[in-house]
Amino acid sequence: MLAIPAALALCAAACSTARPDGTGPAAPRSPAALPSAAAPPALTPAQANAALITEADLGETWGPTLGAATWRDDLLKATADDPDCRRLLDVLYTEELFGTTAPAPRATAALDDYAGGAQLHYRITSHRAADIDRTLSWLGTLPDTCGHFTAEAAHGPARDLRVTGVTPPEAGDARQGLRVTVAGTTADAGAVVLTVDLVAVRVGDDAILVTDGGLGEPAEDAAPTAAAVGAGRLTEVRRQGRALV
Repeated sequence: MLAIPAALALCAAACSTARPDGTGPAAPRSPAALPSAAAPPALTPAQANAALITEADLGETWGPTLGAATWRDDLLKATADDPDCRRLLDVLYTEELFGTTAPAPRATAALDDYAGGAQLHYRITSHRAADIDRTLSWLGTLPDTCGHFTAEAAHGPARDLRVTGVTPPEAGDARQGLRVTVAGTTADAGAVVLTVDLVAVRVGDDAILVTDGGLGEPAEDAAPTAAAVGAGRLTEVRRQGRALV
């Protein structure tokens, strides 16, 4: 009578370790293969708006925008043969540097320099940190790949563009800066040169993009200052914690 329970115990042990033919013991899973922790919830609109800059951050000549600058259509609606240069033109016109699939609400601010005629746009979006860094690295290649090129406009003569790197502020976790000059003609002013400074900063999995453009002599510190102030403000918002929504 004792043999039956013993046999059942042996069977149970064997069944618990049995595997289909042709398979071996389960391999240990590396930490990289284990499920990752849930991503932190995205910034709420209120949090993103709290990280925006205002005219008070830039100086007394700055104020709320009076409307989109006409040179945006006159000079930036153009295309180029080189794919990187063409993408740069699209970024300058649409200001969608990191794509249009951001999972979080966007926050934007637009300011005008009433004295110098420049216009500054500031926006916050959320993406994976690796994707942001990949885009920042691409920006860093443009002074070499698109240092001097010609763009064809929908109307009027071709545009002559030059791209150089600018030193971004020591802010956030990663950053990149460019200066783009566009020589062309506008319906209002004739032959002109547009200068656009572009500064992008990553703070965690959020990105700040600042563009500052104008037909006059640019204020070299406007875009870096806006990016630095905004990155500090965004860092503080993140430190306070993201609200679950």
